[in-house]
Amino acid sequence: MAAPPPHPFVYIDAAALHSLLPFPALIPHLRAGLAHPELSAGIQCPQRVSFPLPTAPSAALLLMPSWCAHPSLPYLALKAVTSFPSNAPRLPSVHAAVSLFSSATGAPLASVDGSALTLLRTAAVSALAASLLASPSRPPSVLALAGAGALAPYLAEAHLAALPSISRVLVWNRTRSKSAALVARLRAAHPGLAVEEVEAMDEAVAAADIVSCATGSREPIVRGGLLRPGAHLDLVGSFTPAMRECDDEALRRGRVFIDFEAAMEEAGELVGAVQRGVLRRTDVAGTLAELAAGTVEGRRSDDEITVFKSVGTAVVDLLATQLAYETHIATTKNA
Repeated sequence: MAAPPPHPFVYIDAAALHSLLPFPALIPHLRAGLAHPELSAGIQCPQRVSFPLPTAPSAALLLMPSWCAHPSLPYLALKAVTSFPSNAPRLPSVHAAVSLFSSATGAPLASVDGSALTLLRTAAVSALAASLLASPSRPPSVLALAGAGALAPYLAEAHLAALPSISRVLVWNRTRSKSAALVARLRAAHPGLAVEEVEAMDEAVAAADIVSCATGSREPIVRGGLLRPGAHLDLVGSFTPAMRECDDEALRRGRVFIDFEAAMEEAGELVGAVQRGVLRRTDVAGTLAELAAGTVEGRRSDDEITVFKSVGTAVVDLLATQLAYETHIATTKNA
């Protein structure tokens, strides 16, 4: 395998990442990488490792490595995440950085802002799944967002890029000032888009074709009985068995897909549903890679409800970092 050509070590900050990873480029890149059988099979992604840190209350360091030896992805990436809950409200409680190396020589190639990368790739994964599961004969027009935190505007932009049929966005958040700020931001960015704040999540669920949730809720905020026929439910927020964004009825009514197998162990909605006998592993229709490759069937009818649960892995970190790095090198070379 040929090693990547030598280039000076580069640092890609958050501003540069947003320029290098626009959703119209990032979403198809992730789809192509996940759908490539040799490429996706060749990516190694060991379980993340967590270390408690005595330097601050409840502080922790998480390490997430991934690598691939395929000629089209000759990289090794290490994502380091620090969690310092005591930072709030003075500083963000979570910081991240991704170090990129050549998997052929071990040479360091780049350091990338991991916080911005995580926001971009997480939203891109959700939008990719929504586009793969959308009905071609009844394109979605209403997107509902649950949560107005850092990820919410990215989810909105990614879905708008992947599904241009969306003409209306509904925003719900427990803290009304945050939902109002998100509504104002989306209206300013998209003057022709109808963006509305809703007081009750039930109202948004009942009206939406796509419901995207990015909250830290430990109690269901989406009642499955309110989902419209043909709706798509996107669950992003939960990453521990104690967290839960939808009730069991949503999983009973919906056909469930996951981003990676880790979701079955980490997502509270799925872990709890299995424990309660609501869901079996065999009930999960497939993973995002299988959807992208077309090896599992996606939506089977216009009225079928689909559910996609993501917890994120270093696989998409590696693919997104690859695109950012190679685009940066190509842009610099052509400058």
